[in-house]
Amino acid sequence: MHTPICDDLGIEFPIFAFTHCRDVVVAVSKAGGFGVLGAVGFTPEELEIELNWIDEHIGDRPYGVDIVIPNKYEGMDSNMSGEELTAMLQSMVPAETLDFGRKLLRDHGVPLNEDSDNSLQLLGWTEATATPQVEIALQHPKVTLIANALGTPPADMIEKIQSAGRKVAALCGSPKQARKHADAGVDIIIAQGGEGGGHCGEVGSIVLWPQVVKEVAPVPVLAAGGIGSGEQIAAALALGAQGAWTGSQWLMVEEAENTPVQQQTYIDASSRDTVRSRSFTGKPCRMLRNDWTEAWEDPKNPEPLGMPLQYMVSGMAVAATHKYPDESIDVAFNPVGQVVGQFRKVEKTSAVIERWVTEYIDATSSLDSFADAHA
Repeated sequence: MHTPICDDLGIEFPIFAFTHCRDVVVAVSKAGGFGVLGAVGFTPEELEIELNWIDEHIGDRPYGVDIVIPNKYEGMDSNMSGEELTAMLQSMVPAETLDFGRKLLRDHGVPLNEDSDNSLQLLGWTEATATPQVEIALQHPKVTLIANALGTPPADMIEKIQSAGRKVAALCGSPKQARKHADAGVDIIIAQGGEGGGHCGEVGSIVLWPQVVKEVAPVPVLAAGGIGSGEQIAAALALGAQGAWTGSQWLMVEEAENTPVQQQTYIDASSRDTVRSRSFTGKPCRMLRNDWTEAWEDPKNPEPLGMPLQYMVSGMAVAATHKYPDESIDVAFNPVGQVVGQFRKVEKTSAVIERWVTEYIDATSSLDSFADAHA
């Protein structure tokens, strides 16, 4: 399991692991893959702490940072500082929408203190707030890749990252989006099929991956969406991708920060139990269906706000997912792809990487045997 992108980034396996947990980043990179830390939930100061910790524990392995700068969001043309933008957006959140979110949590027995419920926080959902995160990341030499999870990164940001000797990646859900990334000079295109967890489009992976590969060749493509085994990685490489961008699996490892309650929820779920919902971030995001997602789909209730306003409401539910796992189980934020139906247990990160490599070798050997039989 080795492709040109492995040589470009100095890694053993083309397995990229998106995670919000620093321990998983370190474990994946030490096992030969490439850990990527999701930065959206951290302030610049918090991100600096996380990256310092990773630097101290990862040895000489490289890793990446993932930011979120959508192509379209509320307040994107304001040219305000992060503080000014936060204040403006806070004033745009309707009181009835905020009250609805709070009532929904209270009705499910979630303890809530309005003075510290994690509501009305902007975090890293905009260029104004993501730019300081990039500046922090570039101060860490082991960060060799910065990815944007939504949209094409701004031109000056691409130039700044590449001038620092790092690579730029960006996710897409269509060949048109991929073309925009490539034309902007993005180094690596990540094609995420609709079955993927988190923000995703509607087109399935097996259809999307080869379309994107052909659209942007020779720019390398990583396949995302529905990958949770070595066989699925083999399928991605067979369709022209140079590696796999994975996320859901890393919720189900011992090093993850997810609570046992949340991990059991994933184990109990089938692939049919996910839904694309705007109820947490304001943009379509795949997660487990539960009382929170269904409440926001009810036409009698407030509609989800646009990004980043909806998270300024749903942040209270995200915080409750970790702080009150038992009480919030039916209103928790459980972003995950349809691959959740494959999860049966929690494993060590190194065991997952080893299993995937073995499964990949078995899958490709099986294909070779078919070819030999008809030679």
